[in-house]
Amino acid sequence: MSEIKSYLGTGWDFPPRFNQKRGVTYMTSDIDDIEKSLQIIVTTRRGERVMRPNFGCDLSDKVFENLNSTQINSIKKRIEEAILLYEPRIKVQKIGLDVQNILEGKLLIKVDYIVRATNNRRNIVFPYYLTEGTDI
Repeated sequence: MSEIKSYLGTGWDFPPRFNQKRGVTYMTSDIDDIEKSLQIIVTTRRGERVMRPNFGCDLSDKVFENLNSTQINSIKKRIEEAILLYEPRIKVQKIGLDVQNILEGKLLIKVDYIVRATNNRRNIVFPYYLTEGTDI
């Protein structure tokens, strides 16, 4: 089992958190690390990371587009390509978009995937907010 954990890896928690008293950074491992990685990939704009300018799937330019079938397929393709390039630990089975709350500025992205090391099927539902939460 330790081989699988080392393969799945450990990374910084997202968003990054620090324990100042102990001088440590909070870390995540295994499936949680994969899910945090997927969250980072979906929320990162291309060009946002200086050393990796092509990282992310850049959904920000789709915010003001009419959400028709062409745009939905384009969003799915961007997500699938970004995961293929930047998350080699998983194999995407299906990407779904739930647009029921789109008028409230919320798009649910569901990614069904298999962890390559274990062949475990999993999914993550990620809310992508089209508007900022400034009125909270």
